[in-house]
Amino acid sequence: MQMLTLGIDIGGTNTAFGVVNEEGVILEQGEMPTKGYAQPEDYVTALYQSVQLTISQDYLSQVKGIGVGAPSANYYQGTIEHAPNMEWRGIIPIGRLIEEQFKLPVKVTNDANAAAMGEMMYGAARGMKDFIMVTLGTGVGSGFIANGNLIYGHDGFAGELGHVNAVRNGRACGCGRKGCLEAYTSATGVVKTAIEMLASDTQSLLHQHQSLDSKLIFDAALAGDTLAKDVFEYTGQILGQTLADAVAITSPEAIILFGGLAKAGELIFEPTRRAMEENLLNLYQGKIKLLASELKESDAAITGAAALIG
Repeated sequence: MQMLTLGIDIGGTNTAFGVVNEEGVILEQGEMPTKGYAQPEDYVTALYQSVQLTISQDYLSQVKGIGVGAPSANYYQGTIEHAPNMEWRGIIPIGRLIEEQFKLPVKVTNDANAAAMGEMMYGAARGMKDFIMVTLGTGVGSGFIANGNLIYGHDGFAGELGHVNAVRNGRACGCGRKGCLEAYTSATGVVKTAIEMLASDTQSLLHQHQSLDSKLIFDAALAGDTLAKDVFEYTGQILGQTLADAVAITSPEAIILFGGLAKAGELIFEPTRRAMEENLLNLYQGKIKLLASELKESDAAITGAAALIG
């Protein structure tokens, strides 16, 4: 009989899950919406039903525990606490709810921390002991690995790079503060930047669309749209200078970008790399690798979450 683990990645928009073996291979996986459930208990019931319908009973019977990656998750308490990009407010005992529903032991960590674990074991950070994982999706998350271990801090919330102040007195962020990195370099932030720029532009291809998303902006940039390219330039500048600050704290071997925005390739990597190098203390310049994740977007968090179960 195999030692299998169920890894669950709870995102702001969707939830991905999969059964993972001891080699980190996802044997079967599925997904469902995170949004649309009035209470977390309703969500957990729907999650259980989705897993039962998607994963074969042969595999489920061999699952020994469940690892969960979630926004604003407290590793020590097994809770989601005041997550700005989720519909539920306050402190959600997500670990206990899942444990009661599935009748299996559960461990919970921040979704970006889970992605960092997956990347360290199976992705671009293989062999590294010091790196930063930055997830650019609905929000901006991060996981800091130092000496081969995740940094949790005394209360379980270390490593919230998405909520450092990137622009003083800047845009309102979902966390209630102003100027957070997330307000500028998440998929939502990119759309806000485009809308702001469109107010003083009449030529952009983006005027043809009633509503925008980051994919439309990416496509317009590839088509040569000047404004769309400027959006990525501006986003990369803010991301790069913030990463330079993070480097001064942990001196990582690499920074790995993960998530939807990272799929824009050099449109986001080139300005980010340039801004980071321009803002680095000289003793770090030319030493820090800026890499794209080598894992599928859902796989990194699923395998990383599964790794929580020893």
